[in-house]
Amino acid sequence: MFLTLAYPEIDPIALQIGPFAIRWYALSYITGLVLAWRYSRWLASRPTRPSQRLQPEAFDDFLLWGTLGVVLGGRLGYVIFYQLPYYLDHPLEALYLWRGGMSFHGGLIGVLVAIGLFARARAVHYFTVADIVGCGVPIGLFLGRIANFINGELWGRPSDLPWAMAFPGAGPEPRHPSQLYEAGMEGLLLFLVLFVLARRGWLQATGLLSGCFLIGYALSRIVAEFFREPDAHLGFLLGFTTMGQILSLPMLLAGIAIVLWARSRPPGTP
Repeated sequence: MFLTLAYPEIDPIALQIGPFAIRWYALSYITGLVLAWRYSRWLASRPTRPSQRLQPEAFDDFLLWGTLGVVLGGRLGYVIFYQLPYYLDHPLEALYLWRGGMSFHGGLIGVLVAIGLFARARAVHYFTVADIVGCGVPIGLFLGRIANFINGELWGRPSDLPWAMAFPGAGPEPRHPSQLYEAGMEGLLLFLVLFVLARRGWLQATGLLSGCFLIGYALSRIVAEFFREPDAHLGFLLGFTTMGQILSLPMLLAGIAIVLWARSRPPGTP
């Protein structure tokens, strides 16, 4: 019989001064947004086609747009995709952000809307912004999943693997540390893949990196969901799939369509 790793119980509160508490989860959002902003500035400073160039300083303004898209979209997505019956009965609680409950897919929709509004205001192509922003998103994903692990939430399915852990609140059974799987796939691996592609000049093909991001995240999430315990109030949908997998399938199809569209355009097309 395999030994299981002890879950490293870390206080979810990083710093507390009197009644004021700063949680690791909030810090992960703040740090992820700041690092993605700085990385976007760096990518925007690299040579691109003159007709598609967006000055690095533009992302100083987009930081606010993106933050609103993440927070509002993430919360609204959670309410609609995961807890709609509850919030229909308790509509005011949808505003209680401090109680947690965010959806990546909702946050993605919020950011996509923010990109559209920002690109229109700047009179640039949609994918001129989206290609760069998509490269920075895995930074936030990585930190967010680490915060999920620290909070002891979104744990995995039961497992007898030697690195399985018994999470507080999940019973005595050892489980996959699926938060770390997602941090590795959606965060670190996807970031490195997009970084290499950007370094090889794929930013010059409008939409190509946006499509690659959608494909990479969707595949990572679909695979990770096979190890992650479904939400208790939802369980398995259609008998064998999870909400995360269902929401990721349109991302995968959209990503493939965008890549095919980007590859079909003549080189240098603005």
